[in-house]
Amino acid sequence: MSNASDAGAKVADGGYAVRVVSSIAEFDRDEWNSLSGAAKVSEAPYNPFVSFDFLSILEESGCAVRKTGWQGHHLRLEASDRTFLGAVPCYAKSHSQGEYVFDHGWADAFERAGGRYYPKLQCAVPFTPATGPRLLTVQGPEASHSKATLATALRSVAEGVGVSSAHVTFGQPDEIEILESAGFLRRTDRQFHFLNEGFSSYDDFLATLASRKRKALKKERREALAADISIDWLTGRDLTEAVWDDFFAFYMDTGGRKWGRPYLNRKFFSLVGERMADDVLLVMARRGGRYIAGAINFIGSDTLYGRNWGCIEDHPFLHFEVCYHQAIDFAIERKLKVVEAGAQGEHKLARGYRPVATQSAHYIVHPGLRRAVAEYLHREMQEIAQVSEYLEDHGPFRRE
Repeated sequence: MSNASDAGAKVADGGYAVRVVSSIAEFDRDEWNSLSGAAKVSEAPYNPFVSFDFLSILEESGCAVRKTGWQGHHLRLEASDRTFLGAVPCYAKSHSQGEYVFDHGWADAFERAGGRYYPKLQCAVPFTPATGPRLLTVQGPEASHSKATLATALRSVAEGVGVSSAHVTFGQPDEIEILESAGFLRRTDRQFHFLNEGFSSYDDFLATLASRKRKALKKERREALAADISIDWLTGRDLTEAVWDDFFAFYMDTGGRKWGRPYLNRKFFSLVGERMADDVLLVMARRGGRYIAGAINFIGSDTLYGRNWGCIEDHPFLHFEVCYHQAIDFAIERKLKVVEAGAQGEHKLARGYRPVATQSAHYIVHPGLRRAVAEYLHREMQEIAQVSEYLEDHGPFRRE
C-alpha cells in the first residue's frame, strides 16, 4: 500500500483536489471547526467525536496511530484555489479491532481464497460506535456537492493505494445514500437508544411502560444502590486527575477482563479532561468513602453518548443503574433528545431503550469479493429487519 505522502494530491471532478494527510494535526483547528457538526458554533448538531479535539487526542495519546494499527489516512478536499471545503477522518487499518462493525468473516474468506484483505481503509471514529457525520463539509451551498466529491474520492483513493476495501461505519443516512451512489454497499445493524419524548422526569418516562415493567425497573434501581451506594455526576471542573485515576482503574479492570487489551490509555483521559471537560459526563458510584464504579459519557448538542464502563466491586444491577438509568435521568434533566448507549445489548430493551438502525457503507475493490459481500449483506439486512420488528413488538412499552 502506498503511504499518505505517496498518494499526494488527487484531482477530483470540477477541478477540486483531494489530498491525503497522515494526521489531524495537519489540519488547522479553525478550518476543522468550520465543518458541519464538528464544533458547537455549527448550525448542525454538535457531535463531540468528530471534533478537532477528540480526533487529535486519539492520535496525540498514541491510541490511534500506526503502532496500534490506525495509520492516519485523512482526506482533505480543496477547491482549485486551495479553499478548504471538507474532510474525511480515515485510517489505514492492519486489523479489524475497535470498529464494532464486524468484517472478520470477509477477511478470513478472502485470505483463504488467496487474497490480501489488510490493509484496508476505515472511515470512522476509532473505538467509538456512535452515529455521526463522516463526509465532513464546510457549511454552505456547495456542501452537497462536496459530500459527493468526497465519496467518489474515497473510492478512488482505495483503488489507487492498493487496499482491498474502504469502509464508512456509523454514518448518517444521507451520507450512506451518497456513498451508495458512488458504488458502496450499504450495511444495516442495530443499536438501542433512549428517545426522550419531552419527558419532565424519570417517572414521566416510566408512565409510558407497562405496569409490570415499571415495577421491575423501580425495584432494580433500589437494589442497585442498596449497599449504601450513592451516585455522582461529574463534568467540567469536577474532572480532576484523581477522578481520572479512579475511572481508569475501573476501565482497565473491566476492559482487561472483557476485551483482553483495552484500547484507550491513561494519557487519553487526561487530555480529554484538559480539552473537552464540558463535553464529558462521568457517572460515578461511591461506597464507603471511595468510588467503586463509573461510566464515561460524551455530551452532544442533542444526544448523550454512553461509552465505557468499569468497576472494582460487583453489585447486582449497578451496571444498569450507572450506564442506562442515570443516562436517562441526565438526558431528561438536560432536555437531550437521545441517549446512544453503545454497541449491541438486547438487555437495554427492558430498560426503555428502543431498537434503532445504524448504517455503514463498504467499497470492495475485488469484483469477486464484492459480489460475495453484496449477497451476504442482502441476507443480513433481512434478518436484522425481522429481529428489530420483533424486538419493537415485545418492548416494555404500554399498548395503546
